[in-house]
Amino acid sequence: MSKDTSSMIWDYLVFVIFVLASTFVAVYSRFFGPKEKTKADYVFAAGKVSTAAMMLSIARGTLGVRSFLGYPSELFYRGSAMWETLYGMVLAYPIVCFVFVPVYFSLGITSVYQYLDMRFKSRLVRCLASGTYVVRQLLNQGVTVYTPCVALNTVIGIPYWASIVGISGVSIIFNILGGLKAAILADVMQGLTMIAISVAIIIQGCVEAGGFVDVFNISKKDGRLDFFNWDLDPTVRVTTTSALIGQLFMSLSIFGCQQNFVQRYCSMDSQKKVTRTLMYNIPVITVLFSLSWVVGMVVYAVYSSCDPLTSGYIKKYDEILPFFVEDRFSYLPGILGLFMASLFNGALSLNVSNLNSLATVAFEDFVRPLPCLKGMNDSRQLWSIKFIGVVFALIIMGISFGIGLLEGVIESSMLVTSATSGPLLGVFIMALVIPVANWKGASAGVIMGHIIILWITFGGLTVDKPPAKSLPLNIDGCSNSSFNDHILKVEHRALSWTPTTTPSPFTIYNDPLAPLNTTRAEKLDPLTALYSITYMYYSFLGCIITVLVGWTVSYFTASESDLYDEELIHPWARKMADYFPGKKRQYVSKREDSTRKMKRSGSTAANLATSSNSSQLANSTKQDEDNVKSGTVNAGYSPDMPMEEVNGTYKTKL
Repeated sequence: MSKDTSSMIWDYLVFVIFVLASTFVAVYSRFFGPKEKTKADYVFAAGKVSTAAMMLSIARGTLGVRSFLGYPSELFYRGSAMWETLYGMVLAYPIVCFVFVPVYFSLGITSVYQYLDMRFKSRLVRCLASGTYVVRQLLNQGVTVYTPCVALNTVIGIPYWASIVGISGVSIIFNILGGLKAAILADVMQGLTMIAISVAIIIQGCVEAGGFVDVFNISKKDGRLDFFNWDLDPTVRVTTTSALIGQLFMSLSIFGCQQNFVQRYCSMDSQKKVTRTLMYNIPVITVLFSLSWVVGMVVYAVYSSCDPLTSGYIKKYDEILPFFVEDRFSYLPGILGLFMASLFNGALSLNVSNLNSLATVAFEDFVRPLPCLKGMNDSRQLWSIKFIGVVFALIIMGISFGIGLLEGVIESSMLVTSATSGPLLGVFIMALVIPVANWKGASAGVIMGHIIILWITFGGLTVDKPPAKSLPLNIDGCSNSSFNDHILKVEHRALSWTPTTTPSPFTIYNDPLAPLNTTRAEKLDPLTALYSITYMYYSFLGCIITVLVGWTVSYFTASESDLYDEELIHPWARKMADYFPGKKRQYVSKREDSTRKMKRSGSTAANLATSSNSSQLANSTKQDEDNVKSGTVNAGYSPDMPMEEVNGTYKTKL
């Protein structure tokens, strides 16, 4: 990376113009687009958002900025095993469509964690789930903001602090001006730019390597395309089995339980449109996900005989793609600036989207229920959400600076992200499809799931695990024509040269289990075997533990006070529950329907029965209220949302 400042004027110019153009999206959305008049406009996007824009926004949120930079280097140095996480990702879409969305869509909720409050009548469960989401997203966004700063500093010399402050500052502007609609438009702009750059890299690489057939053959011959490894060893970093199972549970947690995705579903006009968007997104995500891996194939084909890392031209795995752009696109002034701007804006658009969701969750689940804020009008609620978003942006900026100062925090934060997905998914599965689940079981399951998985996660940092396997690299073909003149080192300008540098065990973004101050334990120690489990299984284990503990505790603590509206559980779950032996499950709405039917009966006996049942229902309701006050049900629960009666059942309103 040896370009001087004078030769990069076009790159700097393109970088600035592209960043300003992205910022203009928020300004345009605020002053020329549909006006946001209410909190719902801000949270769910004022005006219509096209299906295509929503699909691309969901795909961008799924892949993130690290996929653009990390997947090509993953294929170059580790091979295609991580590509098979696509299987679990694709399987998650129909499950979310037909299990999660039908329950969410008709409730009119602002925060997805309001659903848990309604289902379990528990402030504790709601706060556990939303708190998990907030902490995870803050750490994850700190990594997201910091990720492009490495490339920006290495390639075009922008200081770390300038990149972090720039991304955070523009994110605050978006947060104040734009809301969800601006975030979606930024996602679309950023997604199209990344696609264009990826296609340009593929074309350039294929031309230099002799065509796509040669690219494929070179990658295949050198072991970069090795699929369908069904090894069941849970300590192997990634196999087809762990990629399928682990990514399925991770994706279900992200698509089905994460505010920034559910927020997009609820912003659409109808449930049918949500289903169509998600199902159409399967081929979109497949193409976009695979695009990064094809980029990795062509970059490897170009450098297969002279690896830039081994020959000392780059210092980290993840620098291979910026190096390729600088090396092979030198004939196009500004292309490197566009590439760097796409990384900057990738972090920016994801930060904006998640700030919107984080602020909404924090307000609805932690701020709005405060007694001193009862009766706050809609306008003040809107500005409160924006203010919380600004605070979160500053916190994320601080976390990003911390990541830059403290080595190993990237790995730790990614481990936390993996570890918290399982318990979060588990509590939603209990709410959606386990009729007997109550607030006691849900709380116990989430807490126990977190404790066990975090114990395994951080315990894994105390044992010496075998390093992730790197594929063979070649420098036999290195010559003075291997790289362009502006890249080539002075000592390598002779007709032939022999590199003497060797690579170190660098980490890449997709490998969060790098050993940190590790010690060797006995090979047959069961605890060591447990700690050695790959992080790919953390979400699966966390979900299973949460559900099993929660289901068991719920079964033994079931009481009459656990009644809830039957529409809060999936219809399939209600039907399946009827086939199990034992006492049939009772729901609030069924009891009310029975009372209304008896009231309509004309017979005296029916009227007497109705009176008796109504009296019992009133007494039961009064008893439930007394139980709440005395702490028998759950003293921490207090409905903080306006309610309206629809067809005999009560639902929340925005």
